[in-house]
Formats: sequence, C-alpha cells, structure tokens
Amino acid sequence: MIQQLIQKIQKTKAPLCVGLDPMLGYIPEHILKASFQEFGETLEGAANAIWHFNKEIVDHTWDLIPCVKPQIAMYEQFGIEGLKVYARTIRYCQDKGLLVIGDAKRGDIGSTSAAYATAHLGKVKVGESWHTAFDTEFLTVNPYLGTDGVKPFVDVCKAEDKGIFVLVKTSNPSSGEFQDRLIDGRPLYEHVADKVVEWGADCMDGEYSNVGAVVGATYPEMSAVLRKQMPHTYFLVPGYGAQGATAGDLRPCFDDNGLGAIVNSSRGIIAAYRQEKYAKFGSEHFGEASRQAVIDMAADINSVL
Repeated sequence: MIQQLIQKIQKTKAPLCVGLDPMLGYIPEHILKASFQEFGETLEGAANAIWHFNKEIVDHTWDLIPCVKPQIAMYEQFGIEGLKVYARTIRYCQDKGLLVIGDAKRGDIGSTSAAYATAHLGKVKVGESWHTAFDTEFLTVNPYLGTDGVKPFVDVCKAEDKGIFVLVKTSNPSSGEFQDRLIDGRPLYEHVADKVVEWGADCMDGEYSNVGAVVGATYPEMSAVLRKQMPHTYFLVPGYGAQGATAGDLRPCFDDNGLGAIVNSSRGIIAAYRQEKYAKFGSEHFGEASRQAVIDMAADINSVL
C-alpha cells in the first residue's frame, strides 16, 4: 500500500494530505443555515453540514493531492450521524481516487485490537459473507500497549495490503512528558522507533514498509535522528502551518530523494478562507480558497526538497 501512496505523491508532486477535521466553527454560515433548515439544529443537521463542507473541499482539491486524513473524533462527537458522514466521506474520497488515512489512533490488546483493525482496515465475517466497515487504506495506531496492541494491525496490513502509522514523536507541546523520558539512556520515542522498524521488517512494500510512523514537524532535530534510525519507514508528519512548523522544519523528515514523508495540514487548508491571505475568496467560495492553499503548501514544501 505504501507504494501506491508514493506513486500518487510522485504523480501530484504534492507530498501532503488534507486533514478533513471539520468543526462546526469552520463551516460557512450558508451551509449551516441550509442544513439546519432541513434537519433542524440536531445531530443530523450538524452531520449534513459537515458532509457538504467536506464534499466541497474534496471537489476542489482531489486532483492536486494523493490522500486525505479524516480525524474520526470530529465525526464521533455527532454520534451515529457523524460516523455515517465519516464513512460517506471515506467512500467519496476513494471514488475520487484518493487514498484515505483514518486518523483514529486506535490501540488495545488481543481481540479488541484485532476488532479495531478489522473495523478500519480489514473485513468482518457475517454468517457466510465478508464485509468491510470503514475500509481506509491507512490507520494511525497508538503503540502504548506494546506489541500485543500493534501486531493485530500489522497482521491485517499483511493480509489486506493496508498500512498503519504508529505514533512515535508527536507534534503537541506536552508530548515530551512521556515521549522524551530517558529509558536506558535513550528517549522513549527512540525505543518506540526501534519497535516500529521491527514490526515493519516483514511488512515491506518496496523500499518502504507498510508500517509507518507519526513524526511531528515541530521537533526537526528529533526528526533528523528518527529519519536515520528508520530509513525504511514512511513518516506521517503533523505540525506544519497552524501548529508552527515551517517548510524548513520538514526537510529532516524526507530522504535524499524527496520521499519518505507526507505532511498533513488540516485547518490550514479546510479553513483557509478564514485566513487574511485567502480572504478574497470569501466564505461562498471556501473550496477555491482551499485549493489555493493546497497549491501554496505544495510549492512551499517542494522549495526545500
């Protein structure tokens, strides 16, 4: 699966993904008004607004990008109606030819972890029939419970040619409370990186493994260390733009061929129309603002590769 992602990155010349993390505050008033008129100020009304918002973003960006990354929590907060839109968004993006990284950060042990892997990446048997649930191409995974929690995801990746991105060094300010703790003289995130390499060794897809890593752009010195430590691991890189990381901060995440990483931007793209830089588009044309934001982001990243 990682080879499919690489091919799409090379085709679009855009090593980035759009984070479809819709908050009601990001959605223009005309969309909210129309949805609330039809469904009321209900969970269904909110979910309908999110669907139309997502569709507009995707319709204006799908030809420029290799993939999207919907954050499931932004949909779960609206209950079943929100999850329906999460699933509908995944299908719509896939129909457009986009790969989907489900950002769910799942992780448990045994049958529970296997069930998460089945729900998001695999197939479930119902009677004599096999079905898919969310069926994303990739999923983010929390490794805190160790190999017991990650192996079921790796097993599904091998069986279904899917991929995961394991949290290694995240971009949030307090990540160091645990991740930077020294264990046997090394920070914890380096120990996690060692395990990611181990888990991914028998899940290779060409030069890179289908077991990737989440490595935040907000800590470029650490990214450089991890790039050397994990030469065959693809990085999913949060932290660019709204969280403060610049294109220069991204460079250590990439290999010498300009591959090895895909950079996420969420509100910087989906809420671009609210930025002064893109205010000329107005809320009625928020999709066009998002398209320009993608073009600008791709140019910015490529300028340092």
